[in-house]
Amino acid sequence: MKDRRFILARTRLLVPLSDALGEDTRITDGYVLTDGSRIKEVGCYSPERGREIVAECGSELLVLGAEPKDSYSEEDIPMLDGVALPGFIKCHGHDHESPIIGISKDEPLVDWLDHTVNMFTGFMNTRREELTERFGKSPNLIPYLKARLDDIHYGITSCLVNHTSFNKYRIDDLVSANLASGSKMTIAVGSSDQNYDPRVMETIDQAVDRLEQAQKSFGETERVEIIPGPDQIFSNSPEMLSALKNWADRYGKLVHVHSSEEPDTTRWFAEEYGKTPIEMAASAGFLNSYTLLAHQCNSTDRDLEIIRESGATVVHNPLANTIIGDGMPPIIRMMEMGIPVVISTDGAGAADNQNIINAARLAAQYQKAYHRDATLLPSLTLLKMITVDAARALRLNAGRLEEGKDADFIILDLKPSNLVPSRADNIIENIIWAADGNEVQWMVANGLLLRDDYRAVRLDEKMIKKETQQLSELMIEFRDRTEEIVATGIRGEQN
Repeated sequence: MKDRRFILARTRLLVPLSDALGEDTRITDGYVLTDGSRIKEVGCYSPERGREIVAECGSELLVLGAEPKDSYSEEDIPMLDGVALPGFIKCHGHDHESPIIGISKDEPLVDWLDHTVNMFTGFMNTRREELTERFGKSPNLIPYLKARLDDIHYGITSCLVNHTSFNKYRIDDLVSANLASGSKMTIAVGSSDQNYDPRVMETIDQAVDRLEQAQKSFGETERVEIIPGPDQIFSNSPEMLSALKNWADRYGKLVHVHSSEEPDTTRWFAEEYGKTPIEMAASAGFLNSYTLLAHQCNSTDRDLEIIRESGATVVHNPLANTIIGDGMPPIIRMMEMGIPVVISTDGAGAADNQNIINAARLAAQYQKAYHRDATLLPSLTLLKMITVDAARALRLNAGRLEEGKDADFIILDLKPSNLVPSRADNIIENIIWAADGNEVQWMVANGLLLRDDYRAVRLDEKMIKKETQQLSELMIEFRDRTEEIVATGIRGEQN
């Protein structure tokens, strides 16, 4: 289907999260009209306005839920039984992980990294020629496309991908997958120069040069942003962190890093270096309002003060943190201190899925139970943490449905039993507490239709799923014939 300049969606309910209308506004019989990559208008629908839109937009109009045609009438504009809201924004994830779901479970982070992530990315690297011949394409493109399919399934219109380990050498494939999907992507390019798999460690000059080359190659690519993304604080020296932050500051870029994620590694780091990871990052000049700290599960009181003083944002990943047993960051205390906190999913291998609604729900359920306080993290706050606040963290012109914002929105189907009844007064609560995350029926990103009545329209869904299944099975065969990797963090130091 040919892309059209204007897209019109009319829905039974609409949650704009708009500054102009009020963040708690809930519209009955609302509409969104896009013009190219921007939102043109949002409001209450009327037949008069429908007729005006049809006349103004002519043959360049696409009406969601109606058969595409060159000329619509007002009668052709259906009120979809759904709720329109801003697209979800994921501030931390890894696009290589879809094929490794369930390969290793019930073990701590550093064991999982060696048995799963480093094993898989090493397999993709050492068997690259064979896999390329088998699939007729770069094998890395397969999980990257699957990750784009996953995001579209769960309504994620923009994401940050921490491109770590061997994946940092395959930025071209990641960019290709993003261009094919139509979503927006911030690529945090990984680096390591200590306490990690020696096959991916490098010098500071090598890391900065590779980052510079990525910026030259893809810095002007549509819907792509290149930033530094050192894999972990424990795997990057203060000198490396400082050099990468200097590069980011020169270009006015964000920086992103895993921080204080696993308790034993965080404790070992403090004993080995005499500083916590956050203290080390601060001493390297790595922390300010352009810094994104993924996880931060294990913090001292001083760590929290440093983060607050720096203005850095914490990206909370409750799905992965619980599964891997990292612990949960004190996000209520963080937020009370004024530390910006957003919610994300982590990669599919650690979290098992990219269901960002489920991530938001789990974040609140844990805190409500732990603090024995049902008033914590109400539904509107949670919804903002995966839209408005996440857009602010990634410096995106998104997260709200209002004129001039990026044309990024989703429509959740309200017909499934779990979302009946849905009314204007309970819809935000239902999105967070009742939706299972699989209700994304339509999705528009950057003014492009990405999901049409549950169907991914820009990706070959059947082929992507088939090749991901095959790649995963090949990985299991490889694992069973390969010696164990023991090279990460505290385990690397002990062996």
